[in-house]
Parts: sequence; C-alpha cells; structure tokens
Amino acid sequence: MVKAGAGVAAKETKAQRSERLKLEKNPWAAWDEVRTFAREGRGSVLPEWAEFYFKWWGVYTQGDGAGVTGGVGGVGKATEYFMMRIGLPNGLLTAKQLHTIADITEKYARGVADITTRQNIQLHWLTIEALPEIVDALTAIGLSPKGACGDVVRNVTGCPLAGLDGHELLDASPLAVEVAELLTANPEFYNLPRKFKISVTGCPIWCSYPEINDVGLTGLKRVKDGKEEVGYSLRVGGGLSAEPHLAVRLNAFVPQDKALAAVKAVCTIFREQDVLRESRTHARLKYLFMRHGWTAETMLAAIEEKIGFTFDACDEGSIAEDVYRDHVGVHAQRQEGLSYVGVTVLNGRLDPAQLHALATLSEEYGDGHLRATIGQNIVLVNIPSAKTAEVVEKIAALGLEVQPNVFYRGAVACTGTEFCKLAIAETKGFAKWLVGEMEERLPEFDQQLRLHVTGCTNSCGQSWIADIGLEGKKLKKDGKMVDAFYFCVGGAVGEYAGIARQIGYRAAAEDCPEAIERLLRGYLKGRGDGENLRAYFRRTSDEDLRTLLAGGVVEAVERDPSPGRVPTNVG
Repeated sequence: MVKAGAGVAAKETKAQRSERLKLEKNPWAAWDEVRTFAREGRGSVLPEWAEFYFKWWGVYTQGDGAGVTGGVGGVGKATEYFMMRIGLPNGLLTAKQLHTIADITEKYARGVADITTRQNIQLHWLTIEALPEIVDALTAIGLSPKGACGDVVRNVTGCPLAGLDGHELLDASPLAVEVAELLTANPEFYNLPRKFKISVTGCPIWCSYPEINDVGLTGLKRVKDGKEEVGYSLRVGGGLSAEPHLAVRLNAFVPQDKALAAVKAVCTIFREQDVLRESRTHARLKYLFMRHGWTAETMLAAIEEKIGFTFDACDEGSIAEDVYRDHVGVHAQRQEGLSYVGVTVLNGRLDPAQLHALATLSEEYGDGHLRATIGQNIVLVNIPSAKTAEVVEKIAALGLEVQPNVFYRGAVACTGTEFCKLAIAETKGFAKWLVGEMEERLPEFDQQLRLHVTGCTNSCGQSWIADIGLEGKKLKKDGKMVDAFYFCVGGAVGEYAGIARQIGYRAAAEDCPEAIERLLRGYLKGRGDGENLRAYFRRTSDEDLRTLLAGGVVEAVERDPSPGRVPTNVG
C-alpha cells in the first residue's frame, strides 16, 4: 500500500502492484511452485501467479468466450484453462519439434494450435496439471515458452528465409538466435518496464516488420575506404497497441560484431527508465520518444556510452519496397536445385494432423526444417525443386494454400473473444468468413491487400499497418448488440510506411463484406495508371473513403477508447 497522507492508505495502482510483484520474485526461478500447483489442482493457484507471474512462462489464463463484455473492470472472466505460447527464435523449427508440438496439441490443447504474428505457436485449453508436462516435453526438444509473454524480451523474430534467400544482404538468423539466448530467461532482464520486442533480419524486404519493433536491425551495405561492408541499420521505439508509433532510425552503421552489444544496450537503457514504470499504459520504449523528449540522437548517444563505441554515421539508402513480405509460394533458394514452399495458413490455425503432415513433408522431401512466419504462415525449406509440385499437391490436400488469392493471402486475425479476456469481438471465424465473401464478391481484384482483423483497439491483429484494419467493437442492430468493426484504412510499412487512418466508419460484422466491396470497387474504378492501393488511399480523403464504405455520405463516428492493457492474443 502507498500512503496517501493523514494516515490514509491509498490503493496500489496497477503499475505499483506490478513493480512490487516483480521485485518480490523472478518467475523464471520459481517453476517449482507451478509443479506444486499441478499436484494440488487449479484451486491452489495463487492469484499473483494466475494474473501475473505465469506470463513469464508464456502462459495466460484463458477467457470464457465472452471477452471483455462478460467481465468486470475492463477484463473478461477467466476460466480454469490456460493458453501458452511456444517461443521460436527467428521462427526456426525442426520436424522433430513440430511432431512433438502436434502431440502436445492433440493430448493437451483440444487440437488447437495457432501460429502468431511473432513466429510463436500458441496453444489453448491447457490445464494446470498439464503445464509442467508440456514444459518438460518442450525442454526435451530444445524449446521453451519462457519469455513469450511478460515484462521481458519477447520472441526474437527474423526472416524465415535466412540463409536461403539469394537476395538477402546477410544471414542474420545466428544473431537472432544469439540475442534470444542472451536475453531470454536472463535474470538480468526479467524485470523490464513492459514487453520488449526485437527483430533481426538481413532480408531486403524487411519481412519481420522492423518498423513496429522496439529494436529493429536490418541489413545495410556501405563502402568505406574502397571496401564494401555489410552490417546493420538500427531502429528503435516501434510498437502498435492503442497508440501506434513507427520505429525511429538511428543515423549509424552497426558492424556485425557490435550488433549484439547494441541490442543489449537498448534493452538495458529501457530497463533503467523508472519513468516508464509509473504507468502500465505508457511503459513501452516508444513513449520515450512520444512523451519524454527522446530523439534518435539522444538514443544513439546513450547506446554508444553503454558499449564504449562510436558508430559511423551512415545513410540508409533504399528502404523496403511496397511488396508482399510473406514469402508465400514456391521459389528457388540460393542453394542450387533447392526451393522453399511458403504455405498460407488462414488465421494461423492448424490442427494436429496438419502439424504432423507438414513435419512429415519436411522430412520426406527436405531436410526436416521448417520456418514459422510473422504472417501466421509456415515455410518448408530445402525442397528439391523437381519435387515441389508433389509437395504443393500434398499441402493442398491438407486444406492449406500455396498459391492463395489476395484476400486469403493478406488476412491476419488475432485470437478475439474465443480465448482472450480483453477482446470485444470474435475474430478468427469472422475473418475466415470474410475472406470467403470477398473471394466471391471480387474475384478479379488484382492488388496486394493486407486485411487485418483485431478483437479490440489494442491492435494485436496489427490493424494499424493494414490496408484495411478492422477493430472489434459492439453496436446495436435491429435491437440487439452484435459484433461490429471500426475501420482503419491506409496503413503500410516500407515504401508507403504510415499508420492507418481512423476514418470514422463502423459496421456490424455481417455488413463488412459489402462495405469492403464498395471500397475496393471504388479503388478499381478511380485508380490512376499503375496506381496501387497504398497510393490511392494516401491521396483519397477520409470523407471520400467513408462514403465508399457506407455507400453514401455519413457523419464520422468516434473510435472507441482502448479497453485496457494489451490483451493476450498475439505474440
């Protein structure tokens, strides 16, 4: 408790309680307590574990299906079950690991496994009795849920084609794994102000979205003293949630042998910012730039002081183009005679049979390696090019797509009310239905399209960087409260980087396909020669876009405020 004066004790704020609990215990060092809970049953789980400490082990309590509207105080009701994320640094997977995850999914998770937007695999319906057994099984195959949630470094993401893509500037996957090994489960970094997200890639299309990470390293080439050198460009302070902020690039060339130290330095700087511990809502690194006057120059100076090294100034040069970043389809690798097969997994959801089958395909046709992507997809690698047609045929038989249409390919959905206690609308079932509707309504649509569905305004479905981002809400239609969505339009990364605009339009879930059809037909009719969707949205006013969506002139409506802390659904 905190004194409020005159002998009156004030109730702890959420931030104060969180900081107190973190000082009292490092959850990574207390797993034996969970084994005790497992022996004694769900009723023995202490509230501070259920609500807080479990997160350090990638575990959350699971919602009851009603989302936030079924609870009190801005949080929905928790069930007796848990959800867990399995960390996959750089998305790297082996067939053996995937077979084990499939077995865990079948035995403990009611057959539900979701690939997340941070290359994790997320499970649901887990009992307290199962948690130690699952962690032990994961440990045996070199995986862990540690760090997949909590005020810690989250799963370190990277290009799923690292080491395979003939166009990459460098293979950054060893660095991504090294960063993960240094910072995940490291007791020096168990107590950060909030979560901390890192992306490391040498991919020229920046497929791991460095723009929205706390730290984003991308490959950078320069010529110095007549010699070509490849290192990294460094961005800091990116993030979405209720207040989006694109990462700030620092004017520096980061040599490969200084990259690990630079990432650790930013994480250390973040850990030391007590001002970020005063409010859970404003605790991310981005708020140093948004609220506390930090600049690219001050951050760079702080990093250099930490590591005792001065970086050379260096222009970035060309940024990632406006292209698909998902590595979907069949493409040649840099290794002669080998190809990769990028599989689109709608909403990231797979069942045990599909997991086993993908693992088996990687064994029978490749070398037993796969990669998860931040687009909720999976890639089979090192497949003999002469065998890819057979692999594609077998993937199609699993109900998955290798050559999807634009709506299927660009769809992303968070967990929504199915499992999340803070969501307002159901998402995955809606997104699947919406994709089917759009395929029927606009089979001729020929443009790249990111169509992202998120269950509330916290943007775990990354609605802020989507061409069309749908934020879950409720509204009354025909006298009943129904799922609905608020539209954010024109978000992008790379060449057209920018946060999606709130254009003041909302619609009941069942009316969204018609609204999107009107919007996209308006684009097809009004676009200039060669004008893509991002450019069209950028030059078209909010009023005109809203009119297209509504089918007539309507007044703008306000976007709902955030329901609370960032929910549990994605990465």
